[in-house]
Amino acid sequence: MESIKQNRKLRSDLKDAIVASGLKDGDTISFHHAFRAGDVLINDVLATIASMGFKHLTLASSSLTDCHAPLVEHVRSGVISKIFTSGIRGRLADEISAGIMETPVEIHSHGGRVHLVQTGELSIDVAFLGTPSADSFGNANAMVGKSRCGSLGYAMVDAQYAKHVVVLTEQLMDYPHSPASLTQDQVDSVVVVERVGDPSKIGGGATRMTTNPRELLIARKAADVIEHSGYFEDGFSIQTGSGGASLAVTRFLESKMVRNDITASFGLGGITATMVDLHEKGLIKKLMDVQSFDAHAADSLGRNPNHIEISANQYANPSSKGATVDQLDVVILSALEIDTDFNVNVITGSDGVIRGASGGHCDAAAGAKLTVVVAPLVRGRIPTLVKRVLNTVTPGESIDVLVTDHGVAVNPAREEVKARLEAQGIQTFAIEELQQRAELLVGTSAPIAYADKIVANVRYRDGSLLDQIKQVAK
Repeated sequence: MESIKQNRKLRSDLKDAIVASGLKDGDTISFHHAFRAGDVLINDVLATIASMGFKHLTLASSSLTDCHAPLVEHVRSGVISKIFTSGIRGRLADEISAGIMETPVEIHSHGGRVHLVQTGELSIDVAFLGTPSADSFGNANAMVGKSRCGSLGYAMVDAQYAKHVVVLTEQLMDYPHSPASLTQDQVDSVVVVERVGDPSKIGGGATRMTTNPRELLIARKAADVIEHSGYFEDGFSIQTGSGGASLAVTRFLESKMVRNDITASFGLGGITATMVDLHEKGLIKKLMDVQSFDAHAADSLGRNPNHIEISANQYANPSSKGATVDQLDVVILSALEIDTDFNVNVITGSDGVIRGASGGHCDAAAGAKLTVVVAPLVRGRIPTLVKRVLNTVTPGESIDVLVTDHGVAVNPAREEVKARLEAQGIQTFAIEELQQRAELLVGTSAPIAYADKIVANVRYRDGSLLDQIKQVAK
């Protein structure tokens, strides 16, 4: 009898867990994206759900990427009829851009997702949360196990708010498994599966550390801008967004911190090996980790007491009682496009096709005292700096400085920052000058032909409609 009570949450397999969840047609299912390109669970779970005959589900994954191409068939067959996500890449993004879905995808930021969950617009019926290790009662983390992925900051929100929580784990641990990122009082079912993800694929793509000479040049310029911005002082805080140049900025800040005897109070966001290195050298006192971007960060979370796992709510939700982005001094972010009003697009490519993610971009930009965007002036024969972005994800009022390989532009609303930079010999340009230089180099892109259909709504972090993405005409 005691054994039955202790193991009552254990399900024989995924199908058994789905039956126990009470899932029905039209429900909302959710997933986290800690494994990024190495995720396998979404595809596995949806394949099982489809085989059981469910239809018209809302998919609410914190993000989707290239590896989720099999979802296209579930959209076509009617298993999935609506999607909430912070980003989409690959074949699924191509098909959505071409109008495969009847209902527009809702693109939200990381903080905005939590806001939508808390307000009830995004009501999760069943959350499927992959973890490398868990006990039979549901205590789980991603710091232990062969597929360690580090922080479960996005899964924490789903575990708290979903009506039914299924933990899928590779390794069953003795009770009580600790530290518990997901706790037993949140979890309804536990299923042992062969694998939840491939952690070797977490640190690729947008989270790679660049060796590109142009990106390194931009990163070096950005570090100079930060040093002389007025915010580079002992105890400052920092976040680096995804993208090669953005992540590389920390490399060049290290020598400046040592030379000026400056330490950072905390580093925030998706934590990288470089951030861990600065932390272990004593240059960053604490790391606040909503998502570990590589194996070094995942391992650090397990061994360093001042490497702290935080939820997406604590990270960036504008309606929470305290979002950490509001404590940020400096954030460095990337851009697919930026325009002369400093609006940033990180969701659609120059062809109008969805190929990126809102992520925490607008959250961190709105919270930080100094928001620096790093981007090349042109990519190939395509201008990055344009008169008007195709789609706005982060409004220009949140962007303070643009750093390109051809020069630096400061938002006119931040004249004091411009004065500080120029006083230290950093030349600045009006953003219109840089945009005209981009045109001289590569000309202007041909207008994109759109159909009338809206394929995605871009939501700001407070839930408001910021922009809409139209179907690209065939």
